[in-house]
Amino acid sequence: MGAQWKAKHKDIAANAKGKLFGKLAKDIMIAARNGADPKDNAKLRMAVEAARKVSMPKDTLDRAIKKGAGLTGETVHFEQVIYEGFAPHRVPVMVEVLTDNTNRAASDMRVLFRKGQQGTPGSVSWDFDHVGLIEAEPATPGADADMAAIEAGAQDLLPADEDGVTVFLTDPTDLDLVSRALPAQGFTVLSAKLGYRPKNPVAASSLSAEQLEEVESFLAAMDDNDDVQHVYAGLAG
Repeated sequence: MGAQWKAKHKDIAANAKGKLFGKLAKDIMIAARNGADPKDNAKLRMAVEAARKVSMPKDTLDRAIKKGAGLTGETVHFEQVIYEGFAPHRVPVMVEVLTDNTNRAASDMRVLFRKGQQGTPGSVSWDFDHVGLIEAEPATPGADADMAAIEAGAQDLLPADEDGVTVFLTDPTDLDLVSRALPAQGFTVLSAKLGYRPKNPVAASSLSAEQLEEVESFLAAMDDNDDVQHVYAGLAG
């Protein structure tokens, strides 16, 4: 799958958008700890761009920056925890949690992993690469993704999906550099973030329709948890 697993059922748009804004606000608050000006803070700049691309209200965005930077007098304390394990049918998953209550998050993870198998640290991460993930689409007709990847300094790419979105893969330290270089190569950046790419994904075609539904139900339940920021699944196709 390469990029973050995404729920297919987008009909519940309002609720989904509210959850998305909440997750993005956390990213912004964490990034703003290193400075409230996106010009001087690459991580914040990418988080702000991601928020703007999904039309997060300006007031919400500004409040998250100020809160994270400590300009409101409020204390923001989130811890990042990575949980590893398997979805049903041995599909490996990495779950990125950002929480203000690690005990609650750990309890939730134990419950959510009951339909799969929770692993110990390192039990699954060896089968994923930590990479920069940039989703981009052609801004000009005939834009060459392979040439753009070379010129912008990406390590690799995943061919365009049915929506025409190409995922450019970078070294984690090159994420901001490559995302800034892609527009000059004819691509509009839709999102840029650090994430996990499976090395040996399970082919969706190897699962029955019922088994695939069980995996997707498991991933959807994970993604729906308020403390979960991103879910990365080793599932291809």
